[in-house]
Amino acid sequence: MFEKLQERLEATFKKIRGHGKLTEDNIKDSLREVRIALLEADVNYKVAKDFLERVKEKAIGGEVLTSITPGQLFVRIVYDELCELLGKVNKPLDVSGSPPVSVMLVGLQGSGKTTTAGKLAIFLKKKGRRPLLVPSDVYRPAAIEQLTKIGSQINMPVFSSKGFDDPLKICVEAKAYAMKNGLDTLIVDTAGRLHIDEEMIQELIDQKRYLNPKETLLVLDAMTGQDAVNIAKTFDEKLNVDGIVLTKLDGDTRGGAAISIKAVTGKPIKFIGVGEKLDTLEPFHPERMASRILGMGDVISLVEKAQDIFDEKKARELEKKLRKDEFTLEDFRDQIKQMKKLGSIESILSMVPGFNKFKGMINFSEAEKEIKKIEAIINSMTPKERLYPHIIDGSRRLRISKGSGTKVQDVNELLRRYLETKKMIKKFAKGGMKGFPKELMMR
Repeated sequence: MFEKLQERLEATFKKIRGHGKLTEDNIKDSLREVRIALLEADVNYKVAKDFLERVKEKAIGGEVLTSITPGQLFVRIVYDELCELLGKVNKPLDVSGSPPVSVMLVGLQGSGKTTTAGKLAIFLKKKGRRPLLVPSDVYRPAAIEQLTKIGSQINMPVFSSKGFDDPLKICVEAKAYAMKNGLDTLIVDTAGRLHIDEEMIQELIDQKRYLNPKETLLVLDAMTGQDAVNIAKTFDEKLNVDGIVLTKLDGDTRGGAAISIKAVTGKPIKFIGVGEKLDTLEPFHPERMASRILGMGDVISLVEKAQDIFDEKKARELEKKLRKDEFTLEDFRDQIKQMKKLGSIESILSMVPGFNKFKGMINFSEAEKEIKKIEAIINSMTPKERLYPHIIDGSRRLRISKGSGTKVQDVNELLRRYLETKKMIKKFAKGGMKGFPKELMMR
């Protein structure tokens, strides 16, 4: 995400850092390049204009011109103003109050409401909530079936609204069902249209009036750019939404909607969808997003993801194995599986500061293929072979290569790397594991 904007801004910042001293002229030149970068990223024209005026006012206000590191200070001003533009601080989802609390998802057809409902249910369950998915879309073919299927995949209850033809009646019955079954949060997946019309809006107003939702979230497709911003403005005028969920942000290389939407609507982005899988909904943090946009990475989000995924008990068990030199191919495969839960190699590395500098040096598709190959080879081994790789002789290597659809050389290479890794681990273990970062050993 924001790939083109990142590249443009990094080139601009590199140039301005090269100046030993900044003048009003070279600041104006840099601002002109930032302006082009923002407009190319499909940022709203007025939003970009106001943003640059604020940066210019601070940059030419004397502080940057007299600074020892003027280039760095200029970047800091851009970062601070970008944080402000994106919403300054994280606005968490509010589900406080007497249960069942309602969260309404609204938006146009195809924006990703139904999938977002499932993702939000997972998010809330992790927070200790007991959500009920409520399909109130009685118009779109298979809308109810789609949400029911998602509920089944994530082991989440879905209110059965088959046989109902009135969305308001569905809300009434779903609320009663939730109260009866001890479910504390209704996630209502409302109907959308291909465009905004009065009938749809009135229907949503009726549901909102009855449910009195704690949160009305507008779900928008980030890839529609300025169209998403205009849609948000109209929905907010009609329904007074509480926040925005931007979907498909991982596929949006420009990022104009994410940057413009808070300034245009005044409503915060609460979540972003960064993948097709149902565990890829992230709370929106303006300061972290600003850091990503400026190519500074997002280590905090990466650590939080790792904390969610890695089991502390298993991590301690692994540490004991490493200390005793008992790290097996079974353990190696488990670590690969855990890493894959974090996302693709590219998405993980994109959160590391300075990633763009060496991005072009890595063939990510080849790296992903290599990981799949390693998994296939280990999966083709017997449990005994994974525990005791030294028993893998020539005939076993041939069998493993055939079973995994790889070459014998690939099996040999994996075993060679494994032995080298074990030697390295043994060396660290002798030093009391001082060579390993604590975070990696504990998480």
